[in-house]
Amino acid sequence: LDVLVATPGRLLDLVDQRAVDLRHLEILVLDEADQMLDLGFIHALKRIVKLIPAKRQTLFFSATMPKTIKQLADTYLTNPAEVSVAPVSTTAERIEQQVTFVNQAEKAALLTLFFQSTKIDRALVFSRTKHGADKVVRLLAAAGIESNAIHGNKSQPQRERALGLFRSGEVPILVATDIAARGIDIPGVSHVINFDLPNVPEQYVHRIGRTARAGADGIAIAFCAEDERAYLRDIEKLTRQKVAVTPLPSGFIAAVEALKKLKPEPRRAPQPNQRNRRNESGARGHSCDPQRHGLPRNDPRQDMPEERSGPREGGRSMRGVPGAVRGPVGNPVRSGSPSGGQQQRHGGQRPAGQPGRPGGGQRRRGPGGGQRRSA
Repeated sequence: LDVLVATPGRLLDLVDQRAVDLRHLEILVLDEADQMLDLGFIHALKRIVKLIPAKRQTLFFSATMPKTIKQLADTYLTNPAEVSVAPVSTTAERIEQQVTFVNQAEKAALLTLFFQSTKIDRALVFSRTKHGADKVVRLLAAAGIESNAIHGNKSQPQRERALGLFRSGEVPILVATDIAARGIDIPGVSHVINFDLPNVPEQYVHRIGRTARAGADGIAIAFCAEDERAYLRDIEKLTRQKVAVTPLPSGFIAAVEALKKLKPEPRRAPQPNQRNRRNESGARGHSCDPQRHGLPRNDPRQDMPEERSGPREGGRSMRGVPGAVRGPVGNPVRSGSPSGGQQQRHGGQRPAGQPGRPGGGQRRRGPGGGQRRSA
């Protein structure tokens, strides 16, 4: 094997299983280094570095490299040569930048109103968290606006489907997180919307760089809440330009009130085959519960015998059910057991001729209590 591509966690799993030996590694490549060196991966990377030879070539690739991450990267590098395509503070001249100050809880209404009143080719919406991206999609869907989300919790087929619909223009709105959007190169993105401002100013430059490509014009819009104003100042300091402020549009208050009346879809659909779910009567039980078929709880038809290889009646034991197949001591038996082929009468009574009491006697209590007599 010459080249191995892996995530840090999966690579360590293979090392723990002794399926991979890193002692003879020659070149270590870290793609998206600014994100990989973040707190989410730093511990795994520290362990990997201890497993590989000290004498090696190390290559870091990243679209952005904040100073704090660069200082951390220097601990893994020795006299590195830095190659930059363009300064991190450079933004495309054809990008029109705007910022609107709005409360965090009212951002969804502002985004909905924007898509309802603005013609777009393709719009890329950035959210800081995976949960936030899914929430934006649900709120837009409640307002009749179709969109898709891509983030770390989406499977590869889900990501490919969302990107395919976005690329073709069938669903021209894509909500993404920074990590999931890395490597997306789709021409024709007319708008980039920062639903949440990034806490790293270099990320802002990378985000809005998705528009105004190949000589086209683009628009970058930012929604800034009160607690994000410090992020905006850092962005303006990095880019050395002031972002134009756009006031809230007319009809914004009405849009906020209308959005409150909408009921977005639940975050996760109920699982139809979930165990211990409630039946139609509201009680927990197996899908074979007689009440699920409209029978009363004490209806005699629910006590019909069934094969023990199948599910239990109503999720309960067959002990004490009249007509059930029983063993020598009166307990229900499983299919295929030695006593499974002999139909026994209720109460454990033995047929005549079998070993036991003479004549297949049955224990009964007489008037005196506790007396035994044969049938």
